[in-house]
Amino acid sequence: MNNIVAIVGRPNVGKSTLFNRLIQRREAIVDSVSGVTRDRNYGKSEWNGKEFSVIDTGGYIKGSDDVFEGEIRKQVELAIDEADVIIFVVDVEEGITPMDETVAKLLRKVTKPVLLAVNKVDNAMREKDAVEFYNLGLGDYFTFASISGSGTGELLDTLIESFPIKPEPTKEELELPRFAVVGRPNAGKSSFINALIGKDRFMVTDIAGTTRDAIDTKFDRFGFEFNLVDTAGIRRKAKVKEDLEFYSVMRSVRAIEHADVCILVIDATRGFEGQDQSIFWLAEKNRKGIVILVNKWDLIEKDTMSTRDYEAKIRQELQPFTDVPILFVSALTKQRLLKALEATVQVHENRSQRIPTSKFNDHMLKIIEHMPPPALKGKYVKIKYCMQLPTPTPQFVFFANLPQYVKEPYKRFLENKIRENWDFSGVPIDIYIREK
Repeated sequence: MNNIVAIVGRPNVGKSTLFNRLIQRREAIVDSVSGVTRDRNYGKSEWNGKEFSVIDTGGYIKGSDDVFEGEIRKQVELAIDEADVIIFVVDVEEGITPMDETVAKLLRKVTKPVLLAVNKVDNAMREKDAVEFYNLGLGDYFTFASISGSGTGELLDTLIESFPIKPEPTKEELELPRFAVVGRPNAGKSSFINALIGKDRFMVTDIAGTTRDAIDTKFDRFGFEFNLVDTAGIRRKAKVKEDLEFYSVMRSVRAIEHADVCILVIDATRGFEGQDQSIFWLAEKNRKGIVILVNKWDLIEKDTMSTRDYEAKIRQELQPFTDVPILFVSALTKQRLLKALEATVQVHENRSQRIPTSKFNDHMLKIIEHMPPPALKGKYVKIKYCMQLPTPTPQFVFFANLPQYVKEPYKRFLENKIRENWDFSGVPIDIYIREK
């Protein structure tokens, strides 16, 4: 399970520049999500072999100067609540501002590691100017320049040393699949979970799933057994009136990190909105299984085309990853809840399946022979061998004489042919072309 790092601070200190630098450090591990709220604010990074998720709390502030402070307070409090390590970015050019002091006051109260990062320090004179940041009462600081990248190495070394040591999951936790119920606020996540658990609470045992307040509910009914991770119930803080979009993304990041399959609950009366799509792509980029449940279907006036039209609209928004189960349910009337469970268990099985190499070669090489990769610059690409990699999620490698000439459209063609022959519904697939 990855650690979560939140970058906090007032506007215009360089949080987003640092964020971009972290997620683009190595092209292979860039995993920023398009469409998460209005700004790209979530990504995955890696340093010295340790992967972690990064959240940029910038870009949410609207309104006048008076609103700024209140909004920043909400963002920082939520980041403190959800992240494992916090990077507090300040600007050496402007020195300590009243807004910096407000954020520092909040951060001094927390027990989690806080790294004070002084940005725009690109010469010896500014190195001396940075000394004043000791006055924030957060101890030692790190100087860096987010535009050039100087100083970020030392910051990252300390960052990964600051990650908490997480307890090893028990044998039972490893064996049982984890299904996370995610979605925007008020979509009906709690109602869905309550409808599943029902009144037979003696069949439910609470297992502390993480070092945080997230609780896994062990579900054992109707012949199914799994751990249910509930984002609706993860540590509500009454005093934090969170920005709804930021709130749902932060909570979903934590739940998605811990899950095998994500059950995305959307509100039928509102449609498949931007925030639903954001959470969908979070799960897809994390290579988790996904099932979409259109809840409150009992409130929709239907004609013979309603379900088909509604599903078609959702699939249009999901392109190019459209091979996802979509079910229309009602937590209130318990309509099709059992079908939703069956679909989720099936997606988990799809994600775990392994195709024998000989069988995979027999099928795929015939298709490739009939439809080889297009020639480029008069050079012909030949693929002679392929296999599924022994990874936790479905990944396939095709060995070619000229892998650099195999472009994305052909990779999508290969993925579609795999999906046609084997059931990978609800599961993201990775295709790699390597030199033989």
